[in-house]
Amino acid sequence: MQKFSTAVLALALSLGTAHAADSDAQCSTVKLADPGWSDIASTNALARLLLESLGYQVKIDSLAVPIIYGGLKDGRVDAFLGNWMPAQQGFHDKFIANGDVQQLAKNLEGTEFTLAVPDYVWNAGVKDFADLQKHAEQFDKKLYGIGSGAPANLSLKEIIDKNEFGLGQWKLVESSEQAMLAQVDRAVKKQQFITFLGWTPHPMNVKLKMHYLTGGEKWFGSKGDVYTLTRKGYPQACPNAAKLLGNLKFSLEMENSIMAEVVDKKVSFDEAARAWVKAHPELLDAWLAGVTTKAGEDAQKTVIAKL
Repeated sequence: MQKFSTAVLALALSLGTAHAADSDAQCSTVKLADPGWSDIASTNALARLLLESLGYQVKIDSLAVPIIYGGLKDGRVDAFLGNWMPAQQGFHDKFIANGDVQQLAKNLEGTEFTLAVPDYVWNAGVKDFADLQKHAEQFDKKLYGIGSGAPANLSLKEIIDKNEFGLGQWKLVESSEQAMLAQVDRAVKKQQFITFLGWTPHPMNVKLKMHYLTGGEKWFGSKGDVYTLTRKGYPQACPNAAKLLGNLKFSLEMENSIMAEVVDKKVSFDEAARAWVKAHPELLDAWLAGVTTKAGEDAQKTVIAKL
């Protein structure tokens, strides 16, 4: 009887230790990063909904991509849900391959990220990177990118610097995602030539009649994936929160729908994420598998009650 009680006590202590790890101050607040992209705002909103329902606090900082990786390396950022591959191969090689940053899980498959053009430009014969220089004057020799330091921008700069496709005299226009798309909208209204960074998932694919150019696979890949990253040691230090983050798998339909809800109904990403989960509660089975609340209680019952 004494031997059995000791074993039970040991088991209880071990379980208590596992949950206590996420009760530590370093685990109570989950620090996420947002590079200003609508898709990451969507997935961050889903993660925040679940984490806060489970008793965690969530802090989301808006940071440029290079700063995010630096933050993961030095521990100022706990997790990043936006490691687009192969677009971020350079950051992967610099931070993940050597173990400074941990790759936790793949959270999305089938992405595209490369230069795009409106349908009327495509119909005029611009279907490949090699076609751009043929219409240089119509494009005003400009490629429209997103925020400074973004990996896709770095790829476009490399293309210009190396005079790939004859684009050595072209200029990269860097701005926020919103400013870039506003420029595209203005060009479309005037039927002007414009080429810009496009990607899916994103509501631009629904709002705009657009096509992705071929020829840039060396820099952008064809179809890609998105991974969740954490700071080194985070899964060991905060196993419960990390388990949830690793469980989070998204779909193009899910992210496009949440982003479209934000654009069309002028609601917040948090509101759109909550509405999606309420409409698809079956997702919780996989997302919360092996997860408890921060206090060690039933995760699924708690989240459903808070929805």
